[in-house]
Amino acid sequence: MLKSKTFVKKTRSGGVLKVVREHYLRDDIWCGSEACAECKQDSTVLQRDACMESSLCPYPHYLVPDTNVVLHQIDVLEDPVIRNVIILQTVLQEVRHRSATVYKRLKDIAHEPGRHFYTFTNEHHRETFIEREPGESANDRNDRAIRVAVKWYSQHLKTPESDPDGLKVVLLTDDQGNKQKAEENSLLVYKFEEYIKSLVANPELVDRLALSNDDKQEITSSKVLFPEHLPLSKIQAGIKSGSFLQGTFRTSRYNYLEATVFVQGKGEDSTEVLIQGLQNLNRAVHHDVVAVELLPDNQWVAPSAVVLEDDGAAKDEAADGGEEEKVLEPSVTQAARQATGKVVGIIKRSWRPFCGMLNVSEIKESTRHLFTPADRRIPRIRIETRQASTLAGQRIMVAIDGWPKDSRYPNGHFVRSLGVAGEKDTEQEVLLLEHDVPHQDFSQAVLSFLPKMPWVITPEDLAKRQDLRHLTVCSVDPPGCTDIDDALHCRELENGNLEVGVHIADVSHFIRPGNALDKEAANRGTTVYLCGKRIDMVPELLSSNLCSLRSNVERFAFSCIWEMNHKAEILKTRFTKSVINSKASLTYAEAQMRIDDTNKNDDITQSLRGLNKLAKILKRKRIANGALTLSSLEVRFHIDSETHDPIDLQTKELMETNSMVEEFMLLANISVAQKIYDEFPECALLRKHPAPPPSNYDILIKAAKSKDVTIHTDSAKALADSLDVAKVDGFQYFNTLLRILATRCMMQAVYFCSGMDSDFHHYGLASPIYTHFTSPIRRYADIIVHRLLAVAIRADGTYADLMDKHKQSALCNNLNYRHKMSQYAQRASVAFHTQLFFKARGILNEEGFVLFVRKNAIIVLIPRFGLEGTVFFTSKNKVSPNLVFDEEGPTLKVEQHTFHIFDRVKVTISLDDSNIQHQKIRMALIEPVIPGVSVPAPEAEPPAKKQKLLDR
Repeated sequence: MLKSKTFVKKTRSGGVLKVVREHYLRDDIWCGSEACAECKQDSTVLQRDACMESSLCPYPHYLVPDTNVVLHQIDVLEDPVIRNVIILQTVLQEVRHRSATVYKRLKDIAHEPGRHFYTFTNEHHRETFIEREPGESANDRNDRAIRVAVKWYSQHLKTPESDPDGLKVVLLTDDQGNKQKAEENSLLVYKFEEYIKSLVANPELVDRLALSNDDKQEITSSKVLFPEHLPLSKIQAGIKSGSFLQGTFRTSRYNYLEATVFVQGKGEDSTEVLIQGLQNLNRAVHHDVVAVELLPDNQWVAPSAVVLEDDGAAKDEAADGGEEEKVLEPSVTQAARQATGKVVGIIKRSWRPFCGMLNVSEIKESTRHLFTPADRRIPRIRIETRQASTLAGQRIMVAIDGWPKDSRYPNGHFVRSLGVAGEKDTEQEVLLLEHDVPHQDFSQAVLSFLPKMPWVITPEDLAKRQDLRHLTVCSVDPPGCTDIDDALHCRELENGNLEVGVHIADVSHFIRPGNALDKEAANRGTTVYLCGKRIDMVPELLSSNLCSLRSNVERFAFSCIWEMNHKAEILKTRFTKSVINSKASLTYAEAQMRIDDTNKNDDITQSLRGLNKLAKILKRKRIANGALTLSSLEVRFHIDSETHDPIDLQTKELMETNSMVEEFMLLANISVAQKIYDEFPECALLRKHPAPPPSNYDILIKAAKSKDVTIHTDSAKALADSLDVAKVDGFQYFNTLLRILATRCMMQAVYFCSGMDSDFHHYGLASPIYTHFTSPIRRYADIIVHRLLAVAIRADGTYADLMDKHKQSALCNNLNYRHKMSQYAQRASVAFHTQLFFKARGILNEEGFVLFVRKNAIIVLIPRFGLEGTVFFTSKNKVSPNLVFDEEGPTLKVEQHTFHIFDRVKVTISLDDSNIQHQKIRMALIEPVIPGVSVPAPEAEPPAKKQKLLDR
């Protein structure tokens, strides 16, 4: 049966367009129930014996939640206890429209066979489709559609009220009007909370209930603590008129009473508005999109220099927020003041489930407790739970439900427990969740697009590729690497020139655009490397097997091949899809030993020597052009072979072969960038590194000046040249420290679409154009670049999204976000393993260098461990020494001793685990000896146990 809907809509040009939509109604949409004898269905989802231990519904029953129940109570619906649920198409469409996250979670539940969630397409069923009536709102029509579908199910499954043990259909809604109308239609209907509380065998589900509006009112006090948020209509009008600004709210990590709102201007321009004090913060949470109103100039302030943490005791709801704010130091210097404002409304909440720990209430038998998030930028959350004694000492997840104007803290609900705090698996899970790293197992839908094993290269495959299996190709990687992206070769040609090839795993052959595998890889964006664990972007069959360019197996590659002379000048460049057979998978150390061993002259070694010689010339040229050689300390843990705990920690040493591989990867990336931009100037995916603003270099210039060294920062080349000649007699480590500091001054490199930007320059590499081509197993950006290059050389077909610069730009935003979060997750993993290491070692004493000077502390770098820590000179429990801070130096005078950047110091290092959620590495000063400040040196460290090496 065909229904058609006709309406007119206005076009952008002002014209009127008539739209006719056809809507098909069918008789062959089945109910999905085992108990049904009428439907001619091949398979069923809903069970005949659909029993749950409910005191309200002691008979077999199916549940039909309405849209708001799904949106707000998804945490409960995800529990395996909830089974035999009918998800109506009306509900699914509305959920999809209102929350992509909840929609995905609901679809994931529906795909679990053991959950028996059935999607019923009521909008296309002849007997359940309804037209919207004149004057009826879309919301009321949808509520009516849900009631009609529930009524149809009840009659279809023949479940009369008179049969007490028959199969029933239960509507779950929190909408009082919907519930009343359902009861008038003789439908079985309950509020969601009522039903969940009736599940007597599963009382823990009650803790997961999101608070209803009634509950929120009950928890809050009568005193209004915060200003009312403006409605969205007023906010939009204010933004349009310029009286309000829209931006992203970012809470200070160091001061819970302070935040900045990042306001994006036109092009690259952006401003930051400072927000101080509870009233002005007005219930905004980190990363919310907010509307701010600027305060009058005479109320502008400077960022507070005070470190302030919300110390845990639940503040009295009625207490005056001004008491807390007295500790904010108003700045007296006019120059330090900046644009200051207040939050007047929330445009978009950025709430997610937060990891943290429960602060159990001191009131005995209380069910209301405060939850402290692991991320200090998130406020404490008030939750109700009856499991407080069980959850104490555990890491848990909590979601925010709302933040009324008369509540000091937001209200929320318990989601799930992650495990005992401090345990390695628990902390790793927290780390991944807090950095939004997708780490669930790959779904069956994703795995279904993998090649069937055993996989073989067919004659048809060979016909489309260049056969390079005869070449002496080898790979050089860190020890233990199984996802080998790249391999190299170098050979002399008959004309005396050299042929150099970079061969990259042809991942795009296996991952086709738009399928579930491609979408998953695009969402993950990057492989995340933690200490002892790798979170793959693509399934292991590809990452460690079919795409990995392992030795002595045939693999598909995408090859970039140059003809060069002996001065490393490129004469010809070509790109081809190929088949290779790597002759050796070497570590950096093994490759270095081959190059250095004069007795070895086999083909692999000769190839490596040729590559190394050219790489040195390429690097010299790059540096001459102004490329920066910066420094950052990466660490390697020695891991106990039985407990897998770290038992030693040292910085990684780089060899010539590291640089050799890097040079050819850079060259391949630049060559490919130029090719795809020439072919697709509007939609090439490129990578740029913006030049830092001059103010970023202030600390570097001051630090060098303290040792009578001048640093020029007019250009990358000027900076590179200055760093090359920066030396201090008797201070060998000085140049490395300068380069570490210079690294901190840099901007973040980002992906972008060529059609959406005009500045392509890569500052650090001094290259006019750059992209990522060489690591498609672990970076999704490289897969897109492979696809663009394949189209450019006519090796593959194109598709719409690849040529859409707006979609390409949106993809770049996700890739930049995922890349940034993976870096943060990796650092957090190193920090956690560093804490484990020092927990086992007690107190150590080490030499270090002052990297930064603060008002009440010095930040010290320990080169041996690649570790940074803070030596505080003020403490709550003892009298502070006499401190004089000079911002110009910067220097800090402690009693009679003055600290400068790069001063050599000796410190004790230990783990402070007094706060299990926020454990810290503590440092205390040994030398220079300052009476009343320095501590005595501890005894020598105990010997290390047996170990095996593990790279981060």
